Amino acid sequence: MKKITIMFIIFGFLLTLMACSGASHQSRRTKEGVLIGAGLGAAAGQAIGRDTEGTLIGAGIGAALGGLAGNRIGAYMDRQEQDLRNAVASSNAASIQRSQDVLTATFRSDILFDFDSATLKPGAYSELDRVANVLARYPQTQITVEGHTDTKGDEVYNQRLSERRAEAVKNALIQRGVDPIRVVTMGYGESQPISSSDALNRRVVIIITPVRA
Repeated sequence: MKKITIMFIIFGFLLTLMACSGASHQSRRTKEGVLIGAGLGAAAGQAIGRDTEGTLIGAGIGAALGGLAGNRIGAYMDRQEQDLRNAVASSNAASIQRSQDVLTATFRSDILFDFDSATLKPGAYSELDRVANVLARYPQTQITVEGHTDTKGDEVYNQRLSERRAEAVKNALIQRGVDPIRVVTMGYGESQPISSSDALNRRVVIIITPVRA
């Protein structure tokens, strides 16, 4: 009887979460964390207790922990996304996209660099100031700076140019208070076009991902 009671409590809790209609994006992420936590907790409970009761208790504990973790990450990225959008709204220098809990800020290269140059333009610093201020306020994220070019010129040269541009943006972010241990760079040269337009393919992308416990 005790086992049955525990089982109904746990699965009633999970079904209540999953049954809510019109759930927000953040709520769905929380539920995913709950279910993942429940599965991991159940496995741990079975391994430790080696019986059904241990499995069910473990599932309940795991559900609670998983839900808290999922909600915390989702809310953290929600706030950072809104702050990034607010930061770039006045200049429209970068576009902000969100996929799950990953944020992407894309700058056209002509905003940051002159043609065939990896030296930041004077006007680029104010744009990077806005982004760096937000990144510095959210230290529980990892940052990847990607450089991309068009297909004009030599492929090897373009690869190196994309790397140098990514490094220039990374250095500017660090100079503006972003912890260097959080930032890595990647150069993709001309290998990842997104458009038939050379101007759109020449870009620097800042990818922001949460640091998961």
